[in-house]
Amino acid sequence: MLQGKVSLVTGAASGIGRAIALSYAHAGAKVVVSDLSPEGGRETVALIERDGGAAFFVPADVSRPDDCRDLVARTVRHFGRLDVACNNAGIGGEMAPTADYPIDAWQQVIGINLSGVFYGMKYQLAQMIANGGGAIVNVASILGQVAFAGAPAYTAAKHGVIGLTKAAALDHAGQHVRVNAVGPAFIHTPMIERLEHDEAANAQLVALHPMGRLGQPDEVAELVLWLSSAKASFVTGAYYPVDGGYLTR
Repeated sequence: MLQGKVSLVTGAASGIGRAIALSYAHAGAKVVVSDLSPEGGRETVALIERDGGAAFFVPADVSRPDDCRDLVARTVRHFGRLDVACNNAGIGGEMAPTADYPIDAWQQVIGINLSGVFYGMKYQLAQMIANGGGAIVNVASILGQVAFAGAPAYTAAKHGVIGLTKAAALDHAGQHVRVNAVGPAFIHTPMIERLEHDEAANAQLVALHPMGRLGQPDEVAELVLWLSSAKASFVTGAYYPVDGGYLTR
């Protein structure tokens, strides 16, 4: 599906990002693995190389515009171009009611989860336009459509990611760059591992999903892979939930 393409995945040291990086590699793409965690990032690279794929790790903090610029520059220096990007890096942030939400926590979540997507796309788009086209997938959330009590920053950021995705899609459709977003529900990742040790909290989360379980990273990666490939050649500006029915309630 992506034979000969060069791809970039942020937040690829674990969880959904790692699953996306592996799916890109299995589909024939060369993969630039990026994250703040060198250990996890290099482990993702090793998993790709073990299966015969080509990958390398670039540390980056997506809340820093210069890191996002340098990430694209290093991708092009190493592999010669950029065809596909998935902006997946994100944090859950603190949980508190809106009136009590700490200012520094708000700034951190917005900086990584929303501004980080804009900074990433700014430089990814420029390179893809220079190449003659490409595909970008932004990882939003079900909380890009609905809210969750105690998560004002995360909810606002993910709503923003969907709007930003649509704006970028409109801006660059004529330059052969497709931009879409996916919205995972609660997925088995390190971000929610602590809840899995609390049987009552885990049961409450599961109950929110009509399919009666949490999702797996590979299930998100399959959708991202399709949107990144020529199989989705007439799809842009769209938001696709992968949520076990969460949003149908």
